[in-house]
Amino acid sequence: MTTIRCENLSKTFRNVEALAGLNLEIPAGAIYGLVGPNGAGKSTAIKTLMNILTPTGGRAEVLGCDSRRLGAKEFTHIGYVSENQQLPDWMTVAYFMSYLKPFYPGWDDTRAAELLRLFDLPLDRKLKQLSRGMRMKAALASSLAYRPALLVMDEPFNGLDPVMRDDLIQGILDSADETTILVSSHDLAEIENLATDIGYMESGRLRFSESMASLVDRFREVEVTLERPAPIPREWPAGWLRAEVSPALIRFVDSGFDADRTPAEVNRILRGVTRVSAAPMPLRSIFLAMARSGGKR
Repeated sequence: MTTIRCENLSKTFRNVEALAGLNLEIPAGAIYGLVGPNGAGKSTAIKTLMNILTPTGGRAEVLGCDSRRLGAKEFTHIGYVSENQQLPDWMTVAYFMSYLKPFYPGWDDTRAAELLRLFDLPLDRKLKQLSRGMRMKAALASSLAYRPALLVMDEPFNGLDPVMRDDLIQGILDSADETTILVSSHDLAEIENLATDIGYMESGRLRFSESMASLVDRFREVEVTLERPAPIPREWPAGWLRAEVSPALIRFVDSGFDADRTPAEVNRILRGVTRVSAAPMPLRSIFLAMARSGGKR
């Protein structure tokens, strides 16, 4: 079952094409991390999915509903948390939660109380008196209390200290069994620890989308030792990224690593190979290799 589907989704602001034929599917139950450089279109995509922005072309479905038709009824099943979340500053945390309860038929008082304890939120404190991290906790607690089918989070970790991040991630993971989660973030270390699936956006397009396990399995940093110094040959596979040469040594990132095929290909292309080693890469290194190679896979 697919929770979110985009088909050739586009969004143009005057002469700027923020989304350029975005095609995306997020399966039910996934924790989907959407990453990419600044200006890639991640926030525009999320705001279009949430019916905050109207698409210029194409279409998107959220929980089986056309995104342009999302309204109060649909949002009783959707949680939305943004880095620029607007909260009623004059309300206390307790009043904020009780105020929201009547709007959500699925509101679970026991779950709400658990979240308030988990996030250590002061019930008698006004929202305007909370730090940014505590405000994000309040927003997340209010979104998870009604056990939404979908939780959408746009850059939730920006500017938070490690303890705050851990608390937010724990709250997200506690709901992972019952909620599909879409999270956009520049914090790649947190995404790596959180996401089951990953999508890389660049220039308004989705360059790849796959499971996290598949992604980290196919990217390797390869180091080739040669008998003597040699330049990079003209016959160089497109999937071998960021090649670097030093005396009798060539390093590159293989975006389609195979334990048998890659060494065989290295020996076919390069002369005098004495050793081939391959090391796994963290998500941050994969992201940088992609970004500096123009989104090549």
